[in-house]
Amino acid sequence: MNKENKVLNATKWSSLTEIAAKLVTPISNMILARLLTPDAFGVVATATMIFSFADMFTDSGFQKYLVQHEFANAQDREESTTVAFWTNLGLSLLFWIIIALFSEQIAVLVGNPGLGNVIVVACISLPLTSFSSIQMALFRRDFDFKTLFYVRMVAVVIPLVVTVPLAFITHSYWSIIIGTICGNLSNAIILTWRSSWKPKLFYSITKLKEMLWFSVWSLIEAVSIWLTNYIGVFIVGAYLSSYYLGLYKTSMNTVNQIMNLITSATTTVLFSALSREQNDRDSFQNTFFMFQRNVGLLIVPMGIGIFLYQNLITKILLGSQWMEAAGFIGLWGLVNSLKILLSNYCSEAYRATGKPKVSVLVQVSQLIVLIPAIIYGAKQGFETLYLLRCMVSVELIVVNLFTVKIALKISPIRMVQNIAPEIFAALIMAVVALGLKQISDSIIWEIVSIAICACVYFAVILLLPCTRKSFLPIIRKYLKK
Repeated sequence: MNKENKVLNATKWSSLTEIAAKLVTPISNMILARLLTPDAFGVVATATMIFSFADMFTDSGFQKYLVQHEFANAQDREESTTVAFWTNLGLSLLFWIIIALFSEQIAVLVGNPGLGNVIVVACISLPLTSFSSIQMALFRRDFDFKTLFYVRMVAVVIPLVVTVPLAFITHSYWSIIIGTICGNLSNAIILTWRSSWKPKLFYSITKLKEMLWFSVWSLIEAVSIWLTNYIGVFIVGAYLSSYYLGLYKTSMNTVNQIMNLITSATTTVLFSALSREQNDRDSFQNTFFMFQRNVGLLIVPMGIGIFLYQNLITKILLGSQWMEAAGFIGLWGLVNSLKILLSNYCSEAYRATGKPKVSVLVQVSQLIVLIPAIIYGAKQGFETLYLLRCMVSVELIVVNLFTVKIALKISPIRMVQNIAPEIFAALIMAVVALGLKQISDSIIWEIVSIAICACVYFAVILLLPCTRKSFLPIIRKYLKK
């Protein structure tokens, strides 16, 4: 199979994974949002923050290294993989022990005193994810997203068969935590079973040192990204109640889950594809712009649609008790759609060329603005908080557009021009949506108007000469595949 077909086949299976996942996940989330209170989601957000921080260190950046690095031969790859696995597993057990010993102090630090046991139980997932992360990296490196499809399908069904029934019985955050552990356990078992690589009794300090230069910078980058994603949870938990912490994190998660239907299906494939093209500048840039343009076709109207129909989305996905979060959901959807295309993909490009430290510098610039903005916003109230959080994301877009030009010679003007037709078509769609919203505010009419808006958007796309010429062959190729 040639390189183009490998990428296309990987994207197909990755897309099928996300589509199937997003058909199941919203159902379980809609049920859980009605069974559990925002306070419960606030507790889960805190536990997830601690787990993700520890998990970041246990991975140590080796997963990205195994995908990005060009190995000398099969033995080199085998030895590096084995060293990465044992290092991950050892660190995960060490971190779990440390968390167990200082669980109550950690709970107080993150603003949830008395929840030390929750954090300890949630972090059972640490050794489980360390078991599966290396196998997952190898499947991604080989563009074997078909296997990852089956693994993910098992994981997305678990909330329906474990989490939701537990939520019915307990009406407690424990249902989500136990469901997450079961999902990670299934990943570890299935990936280990399906992988042709199996752990061996081998370790090499020399191999560890070889991997550390890239991995250390990748780890630092992961820490900076974690801080960008979770520093808000820490600050909001300190200044506001667990109710508002639940609103804050669930609003962002709701939008991210909607957009992950597209981004999760493409980002991992993009990183793998760019890593293989890192020594060919023309092919690298062509691949980058192809992904950005194709993803933009769906992400741009999705972001504007979330903004325009924020109340409907909140009511359907979360329920009436979450309506205070509607404004944040709408604005985050709008900003996040542009951030994915003009910022997040830049980070993938830095890593694919072995330059994670560039991404670190970009994330540090974000934190310098983000931390004082969230502290000030939390003091002023929830509405000011989410307005400032969205504005800070715009700063990240601007910084990345300048940085990607300097670091990778990718033109920011071309990046914007690459998605300009989609933005134009989405704005036409927005005008139509505003007109349709004047007719009625019933749920049925809003759903009908969304369908009308989608038809308008794609009609404009196909009428524009520049987009008709580029997208019709892509549509035909995907349909054929």
